[in-house]
Amino acid sequence: MARYIAFLRAINVGGHNVKMEQLRALFEGLGFNSVATFIASGNVIFETDSTGGLELEERIESHLKAALGYEVATFLRTPAEVAKVAQCETVPAAARAAATALNVAFLKAPLASEGAVRLQSLRTEIDSFYLDGRELYWLCARKQSDSAFSNAVFEKALRIRATFRGLGTVAKLAAKYPG
Repeated sequence: MARYIAFLRAINVGGHNVKMEQLRALFEGLGFNSVATFIASGNVIFETDSTGGLELEERIESHLKAALGYEVATFLRTPAEVAKVAQCETVPAAARAAATALNVAFLKAPLASEGAVRLQSLRTEIDSFYLDGRELYWLCARKQSDSAFSNAVFEKALRIRATFRGLGTVAKLAAKYPG
């Protein structure tokens, strides 16, 4: 049985409020086992005999849209992948130390070179970005509220879905569900 961590977009933001008990029940309704949630921002841990992340993502997205009435983009990672993300090795240590906020965006697929160029055009004196496969690290040198960058800005500029989490949340998930 494989364990996955689902990072869901649009859970408990923008008026889309979902109780964690309901979210767990929706995942259990898909036949998943050992379902747990981690904080109320759309992180769901589960086990399944199914393999194939993309097929599972599509299955979850379809089920959640039918149940909740809106799209919930889903990004699956294994515990080993989450542990790698939490290590944040793509970002130089000096840049990490200088950042006030460090977030990671989960993507469906690595950005094509055109997308990477578009992403770097969003760079500012306080915002910098590092890509590593299906993850994007966003470092903010000051408070995030001082930045014009956001998930909405990212999605509009690159025309793809993503969900962001603080690196601290990802590190706690990695510690709680080791690969």
